[in-house]
Amino acid sequence: MANPIASAVGESWHFVKGSARVVTHGSAGYWAWLLLLLVVIGIGGTAWAQQLQYGLVVTHMRDPLSWGFYIGNFAFLVGLAAAAVVLVIPAYVYHWEPIREVVLLGELMAVAAIVMCILFVTIDVGRPQMIWHMLPLVGRPNFPASLLVWDVFVLTAYFLLNYFIVTYLVYMSYRGRHYSPRFILPLVFLSIPMAVSIHTVTAFLFMGLKARPFWNSAILAPRFLASAFVSEPALLVLVFLVVRRVRPVRISDAALQTIGRLLAYTMSVNLFFLGCEVFREFYSATAHTVHARFQWLGLDGGSGIAAYTWFALTAEVLALLVFLVPELRRRTPVLATGCVLAFAGVFIEKGLGLLLPGMTPDVIGEVYHYVPSLHEVLIGLGVWGIGALLYTLMLKVAIAISSGEFRHRAAGAWAPPQGSA
Repeated sequence: MANPIASAVGESWHFVKGSARVVTHGSAGYWAWLLLLLVVIGIGGTAWAQQLQYGLVVTHMRDPLSWGFYIGNFAFLVGLAAAAVVLVIPAYVYHWEPIREVVLLGELMAVAAIVMCILFVTIDVGRPQMIWHMLPLVGRPNFPASLLVWDVFVLTAYFLLNYFIVTYLVYMSYRGRHYSPRFILPLVFLSIPMAVSIHTVTAFLFMGLKARPFWNSAILAPRFLASAFVSEPALLVLVFLVVRRVRPVRISDAALQTIGRLLAYTMSVNLFFLGCEVFREFYSATAHTVHARFQWLGLDGGSGIAAYTWFALTAEVLALLVFLVPELRRRTPVLATGCVLAFAGVFIEKGLGLLLPGMTPDVIGEVYHYVPSLHEVLIGLGVWGIGALLYTLMLKVAIAISSGEFRHRAAGAWAPPQGSA
């Protein structure tokens, strides 16, 4: 009689070997994409090596502005990870079939986004070798007083939870078995409050800084969540359109239209919260309004980020029109354009658009016009390259399983089909 533990280990090993074979076979376009990502990652890694050698002086961050491009990307990507709940709720709670067929791809993106979050925090630390002090048991984290430690905890927990969920679902599909609802659904439902918590704690990081009145707003956490629920679905629509062109994957127009309708709701809420913040700042016209004036009008003889802020607002309003009007939303090229505008608008609004006004002017009234340095941009692109590479490899395995190209076999063998992407 076969040992069940040994059998399970053997099957898992066959799955790992088969997955490795899947990601190492593909078309010329697939390898060109991987090569491009590896080049971007290599350039970013070289720039980071120089930052490690010379310190954060290679960036344009200074004492008046100690958070810049890295933390801006971190704040944005936490939302990208949390927004998987936008697809999880209609797919698993309401069993909305058009969303059920693509929800796994959204959860894979959440895993990649959390990895990028951790990387952006790491490169923002001047001495990353000291990060181990934040780890429980190993180091001495300032828990529970430090909100940053809370953020590390919830991000790690959310990553492990999503990684287990997607691995289980993909593996069960590989075995040709239906997942156990009693086992996996409680974990899926647990991921919903966990998704809200990771972005809420990140917002608390900003709100808890007493000397930064621009962020001292109770509506900041809802604003974070509202913008997050725009960015990931918009990016997913673009990814689905690309995947559908290069692979015979079942991603129906109904799924894209459903996400488009969801984006109409989430973008409306996002713009409503933004309008509430703008009204509070300019109608009250207190001394603290100087930060909002820097964001929208510019200060000290320079436009600051005002031009980018107005571009972001214009992009979001145009995207909302696309999502609201059914005749526009049903046209795939127009829907894709709306998603590009929505993603770009939220990235600017939530990244540097939210970050820089909170620190400009600084606590003694100095206006420092920050622009990311070349090192910051290259390192940031390298991190995005790592996330894109991770998502590409996970997506290739998931698609190979769902299309029947990669299934459980007694010998664990896998042969790439002709023309495999």
